[in-house]
Amino acid sequence: MMFEHAENEPILVLNDEQCWKLLEHTKHGRLVLTAAGEADIFPINYKASEGAIYFRSGAGTKVAELTVNDQVLFETDGILSDQAWSVIVRGTAEVLETASDIEHARKLGISPWVPTVKDFYVKITPTSVSGRHFQFGQHPEAEI
Repeated sequence: MMFEHAENEPILVLNDEQCWKLLEHTKHGRLVLTAAGEADIFPINYKASEGAIYFRSGAGTKVAELTVNDQVLFETDGILSDQAWSVIVRGTAEVLETASDIEHARKLGISPWVPTVKDFYVKITPTSVSGRHFQFGQHPEAEI
């Protein structure tokens, strides 16, 4: 995917289409949850499909926290030798319960990183998506 920066502008604000292309072609990210005034961040593997983010989880902290507070942040990024990008999704998360929803998520082929039981499928429905693309270069010297 090519990113067209304005001349001398190393930061490009991505539009929704660019953000979703990056989300759809990346597998790993970080999920931020909050409960009882404390924030937790978890590395997850995921799939983006039909305007939503899906991941699998075992019983534990993630599932417990998102049932207390379904408002989440999700972030994924990529870094190359001369450029980088970051996409952030704000949204609501829900543990899927209906057979049809679980079957849809199962067909996405989300494989756990480690060989542990991941009984729960979770869907993040975005309320906003934002992203930035960065071109690396020399740091400008401050004028004194």
